[in-house]
Amino acid sequence: MAPVPPGIRFLTSFNRDQWYRAFTFGLTFLLYTSFHLSRKPISIVKSELHKNCSHVMEAPSESSSSQQPVLHPELDCSWKPFDRNNYKQLLGAMDYSFLCAYAIGMYLSGIIGERLPIRLYLTVGMLTSGLFTCLFGLGYVYDVHSLGFYIFVQVANGLVQTTGWPSVVTCIGNWFGKGRRGLIMGLWNSHTSVGNILGSLIAGYYVSSNWGLSFIVPGVIIAAMGVICFLFLIERKAQLLCCPSVCPSLRVCYSVTQVSPAVCLQGVVEFSLCLLFAKLVSYTFLFWLPLYITKAAHLDAKKAGDLSTLFDVGGIVGGILAGVLSDKMGKRATTCAVMLLLAAPTLYGFSMMSQFGLGPTIGMLLVCGGLVNGPYALITTAVSADLGTHKSLKGNARALSTVTAIIDGTGSVGAAVGPLLAGLLSAQGWDQVFYMLMTADFLALLVISEDLQTSGSQPGIWDPLGGLNTL
Repeated sequence: MAPVPPGIRFLTSFNRDQWYRAFTFGLTFLLYTSFHLSRKPISIVKSELHKNCSHVMEAPSESSSSQQPVLHPELDCSWKPFDRNNYKQLLGAMDYSFLCAYAIGMYLSGIIGERLPIRLYLTVGMLTSGLFTCLFGLGYVYDVHSLGFYIFVQVANGLVQTTGWPSVVTCIGNWFGKGRRGLIMGLWNSHTSVGNILGSLIAGYYVSSNWGLSFIVPGVIIAAMGVICFLFLIERKAQLLCCPSVCPSLRVCYSVTQVSPAVCLQGVVEFSLCLLFAKLVSYTFLFWLPLYITKAAHLDAKKAGDLSTLFDVGGIVGGILAGVLSDKMGKRATTCAVMLLLAAPTLYGFSMMSQFGLGPTIGMLLVCGGLVNGPYALITTAVSADLGTHKSLKGNARALSTVTAIIDGTGSVGAAVGPLLAGLLSAQGWDQVFYMLMTADFLALLVISEDLQTSGSQPGIWDPLGGLNTL
């Protein structure tokens, strides 16, 4: 008898539970990739909404004796209402609208997510997010020039996108325990950077010819992933016990539980505030980096968008490295603190190096991406999961959703403020933006140092009778 092929032996070496873990890992990875894929187009399209019109020339008239094209100063190639001199503030207001709605909605989303089937909750969120993302692009198709329309779409999209993060983190936390959580979630969290990269490439492909498609295509993708979520997402292992192959009748395995006061967990406040400043830096890059590259390196929108993806490539490596180091040391806060300490001077170096050509810019983009996104990735995944599955919350199976929402909701406040400040400060020069980012990194380091002093970098819980108990 012929031997079994080695590939088949490898596949059959995994049991059913391991296959379901791998499937959930891959599916939630793709689901949240589509969320970030749909957020990225606005940063790519900004340089198209307000263009440098000096290159727009009109052919000479027959009555003109000159044979050279004539520049008409009144000729406008930008998209109204972003053709004004205060366009940076208008673009910043759009970012702020999305992120402010996202921050406010996140606090509610975790609570709502506890009380609804996550599969259905996430599906509805993805379908409506796809709708509003497409609606922004339809503004180009139907020649809409109302700032109010774009602000409304951004606010609505920000609210419905809050369904994503608490849901996917809860699912991944239900399937994976604390063993090597930093590594596993570091790998899993690369969906953020992968989504940003894909979003940049898709939006960049259409931005110069039809920027409406830069939104419509990602909107269709996230809506399609919402359908896949409805068909295949398994929230937790216990849900499989209710499959028809095991039970005589199909039943729903969800239970509604009350969550203990999650904010009392030692580390929630410290890590939430740290994430506020870390996410401020990350999202400023997310929304403004392509425009900065366009202005600093004098590249067109597509090339600037492609180059900006290197920041997210560095972010993938940084997130994985942060997870591995925190697993080995057993100290999440220490890992965050070291990366934040290195990030601030690196940001200053990037602002200088970007003036010395493409090579140094590429190198600094990769390094900055790793150091900026490393702490952000670690806090939103492994740290949130550690706190949300603390032994004091036993019996509250969905507490992870609330803890995740508290931490990420606070971080999203910073994500809302950062791009807004960038829009205001960039009018005085890009150096002011980088000073703001460096200050935010130092503040994040200062906040996390409190956790290092009080709990030895290990999250714990405050007991009114017994004081601080570390994990």
